[in-house]
Amino acid sequence: MEQVQAIVRIANQHGVPLWPISTGRNLAYGGAAPRMDGTVMLDLKRMNRIIEVNDKYCYALVEPGVTYFDLYQHIQDNDLPLWLSVPAPGWGSVLGNTLERGVGYTPYGDHFGMQCGMEIVLPTGELMRTGMGAMPGSESWQLFKYGFGPSFDGMFTQSNYGIVTKLGTWLMPAPEDFLSCSVYFENEEDLEQIVEVMRPLKIALAIPNAATIYSAVVKAASMAVRADFFQGEGAMPRDALRRMISELGIGFWNLSFALYGPTAVVEGQWAMLQQAFGQIAGARFEAKRLGDDLHYRDLLQAGIPNMGEFNTLNWIPNSVHMDFSPISALDGAQAVKQYQMISERANRSGFDYFGAFIAGWREMHHIFALGFNKYNEDEKSRARALFEDLISSAAAEGYGEYRTHLAFMDQVAATYNFNDNASLQFSEKIKNAIDPNGIIAPGKQGIWPARFASRRGTL
Repeated sequence: MEQVQAIVRIANQHGVPLWPISTGRNLAYGGAAPRMDGTVMLDLKRMNRIIEVNDKYCYALVEPGVTYFDLYQHIQDNDLPLWLSVPAPGWGSVLGNTLERGVGYTPYGDHFGMQCGMEIVLPTGELMRTGMGAMPGSESWQLFKYGFGPSFDGMFTQSNYGIVTKLGTWLMPAPEDFLSCSVYFENEEDLEQIVEVMRPLKIALAIPNAATIYSAVVKAASMAVRADFFQGEGAMPRDALRRMISELGIGFWNLSFALYGPTAVVEGQWAMLQQAFGQIAGARFEAKRLGDDLHYRDLLQAGIPNMGEFNTLNWIPNSVHMDFSPISALDGAQAVKQYQMISERANRSGFDYFGAFIAGWREMHHIFALGFNKYNEDEKSRARALFEDLISSAAAEGYGEYRTHLAFMDQVAATYNFNDNASLQFSEKIKNAIDPNGIIAPGKQGIWPARFASRRGTL
């Protein structure tokens, strides 16, 4: 931490901007790259101490370089009755994913919601702690988020206001029982009813974790490759899609969620949920416990980090991807509207609809992974044009992205333009006040310091 402070002070003296990264593995959103050239990358991965894991109050305090694998292994090695919430690829930083407001697949899947207490090196090199950590000697830093006065933690997520060097995160007590549940739906038109059935169950926490509706292609990509079913150019045609669904025994839509708690409660919930989703004609059900033959996505719902999701990159050869991530209400008609908007544009541009809806408490993250061959210049060009079109088309319908690739941060920021861009203007007022030299991550999330304002939109 002292070294980070020293680096920031030197950067101020020489006017050199810094781009801090925790482990730099945020691949679908641009990875470790800075927004502009001439920026020095500040890699914090060797700050990898697990400072504390407390099994009485169920929290951990970690540095930026601690990965989900690291924290999971520490819990296992010390036989602690705790579960993590992990994102799809487990190699990333616990701190970094939280600061990007990433999500996981247990009831603790809102990672920023489960954050409690930060230590930050400010753009001047000063050190600050948030919440109860602002009081010397406090024993409640990882227990109560807010402290006294304004709460600043959110300012340091998806921003360039400082460098977070410590972060507290709440952990889930290990449940008595766990059931990973899958429901397979036959028809494309089932989507609206799936979401309508799910909404009251999610709001009432009858489904306690981030229930995910995987499209047929996303489900298939975890089991096979595209060439097994279609080797032509452009989007997979409907007959090939239907043959793939039949041969793999999957659904057009594939719902995944999990249940946690005493066995009697879990079994009662599962019976009730089968009855609820059984209203949809043709629904098929499957459930697995720990000790069964678990798919890697079942493991994610058990808080077990893995890298299985990267198998889906084999769907097409030499694949890379960018995630388009609009938010919508947890509403069937809205889900259909977003699905049609994205799938039709993707197909016209020659890409498969590679999408999933992740249901939060009252909203849905719609994740469309736009994959393309990194060696095919035409595909790259079409992918970029499609992505730009999706941002503007979604904004026109009132859908904003919760996160985006580095190359599109300025465009997405510009869509949050209520009252003449009041939000972005406020963000940049703060930036210029606390970082007058524009040292920390200029351009991140579309927030440009005055010194580099001319670089907006140039990436």
